[in-house]
Amino acid sequence: MMIRLLLLALLYCLSGLAGADEQAAVTPWESLTPAQQKVLQPLEKQWGELPAERQQRLLKGLERWRKMSPQQRQRVKKRLKHWKQLTPEQRRKIRKRFKRFLALSPEERQRLKERYRRFKQLPAAERKALRERWQGMSKQEKRRIIRRLRRHHRLSPRQRRQLRGE
Repeated sequence: MMIRLLLLALLYCLSGLAGADEQAAVTPWESLTPAQQKVLQPLEKQWGELPAERQQRLLKGLERWRKMSPQQRQRVKKRLKHWKQLTPEQRRKIRKRFKRFLALSPEERQRLKERYRRFKQLPAAERKALRERWQGMSKQEKRRIIRRLRRHHRLSPRQRRQLRGE
C-alpha cells in the first residue's frame, strides 16, 4: 500500500509536467485497465469527480512511469523525496527560477545547461569553494559578474582569444 501511495505521488508530480493539450472527456473508472486501476486505486472513490484534464494528466504520467527504466524510476523517486523535504519557500524559489529558465531563449538555455554540465564535472572541493565564494558575494558583485558573462558570450571566438591575450 505504501509503494502504491508513493507511486501515486510520483504520478501526481509527473502529471503536472505532462499538461493537457486539448479538452478531454471524463474517463470512467471502469474503462481503465486493471493495471491502471491498481496503481490509481487510492483515487477510485474520487476519480469520477476529478476534472477530465487532471485524469488525462494522471494517465499520461502513469504511461510515462511505465516506460521508464528502473534507473529512471529510482532517480524520480529520489528527486520526489528531496522535493518533499524542501520548505514551501524553497519550493517557491525553485519554481520561480524554473519559470525564468523557461523564459530564456533556446540559445541561453543551452549555454546555461553547458555551464552546469562543466560545473558538475569539477572536483567536489572546487564546486564547494565556488558555491561558498558565490554565496559570500553581495548582490551587486553577482550582478556585475552576470553582466560580464553575458557580454563575454556575445563576443566572437576571435574576440575572446584577444581578451585572453592569445
